[in-house]
Amino acid sequence: MKIRFGYVGNALGLWDASPSKTLTFTRYSTLPINERMEKLKSITAQNLQHTKRILYYNIAHEIELYRFSSSLVPLATHPEVMWDFLTPFKNEWEEIGNLVQNFKLRVSFHPNQFTLFTSQREEVTTNAVRSMEYHFRMLKAMNILDTGLINIHIGGAYGDKTASLNRFHQNLKKLPKEIKKQMTLENDDKTYDVRETLITCEKENIPMVLDYHHYMANNVESDLPLYLDRIFKTWNTFNIVPKVHISSPKSDQAYRSHADFVSLDFVLPFLKMAKELNKDFDIMIEAKQKNLAMLKLVDEIAAIRGVKRISGSSVEW
Repeated sequence: MKIRFGYVGNALGLWDASPSKTLTFTRYSTLPINERMEKLKSITAQNLQHTKRILYYNIAHEIELYRFSSSLVPLATHPEVMWDFLTPFKNEWEEIGNLVQNFKLRVSFHPNQFTLFTSQREEVTTNAVRSMEYHFRMLKAMNILDTGLINIHIGGAYGDKTASLNRFHQNLKKLPKEIKKQMTLENDDKTYDVRETLITCEKENIPMVLDYHHYMANNVESDLPLYLDRIFKTWNTFNIVPKVHISSPKSDQAYRSHADFVSLDFVLPFLKMAKELNKDFDIMIEAKQKNLAMLKLVDEIAAIRGVKRISGSSVEW
């Protein structure tokens, strides 16, 4: 069983490398009209340059798994702005895509929690479609639609899970099919548990990203060993190994919050459970210390008897 590890967003330790520098609409509105576009372009150029720096860091450290920041382009989906962020940066998008392709990196996006398809309000669904289109356009500009994925949660329950899930399936029809093909769904820590998310994924033929920390916070009706093989099988038609999110609680009082690093004791039961299936999969680390937390966890797992480290960020067990 081979496990590859990756992380989210910024590579800590690189000087001033945030790929998520932003511009609020309030600040944008106070700028002179003739300066607004230049400000948008300046911040986007910086975020794309920092993304390239991070990818070069990943390549140097043999880190094949990475989640792009969703904030690469400021105000990209704001209805009063929605500017052309592709044409001015055509070369930059292609350069990032070439790095991904040439070094066989696995990359993804994770839009914010407001990208959901369960709402009764039409404008929420419209905004969700707009958000998915924004992420899709970035993947397309990088020419990595064959591997790049967009991960979201199902959404809210609004007091009636059955009705909300029915709405999810109806509202999802408003998403263009080419964008839905890039989509994955993740179980969450409060509302839709592993079983509910899995059934939804199977019905829509969408791969499921298992979040183990969310499972531990929201597992009243779910017994993970009963579902893990089915979760992994949702990836079969996509010719990509399954992906799992890993983090650990900040504290007993802030159980749902992510800690700076990942506790090996917390995740080891899951790793042993996955070992029983003996299938390759990838792990995205969602810890506050990002790449540093990932490298620390890989070191600790590699020290387990029977585990062999085979690269900077992958092991065989």
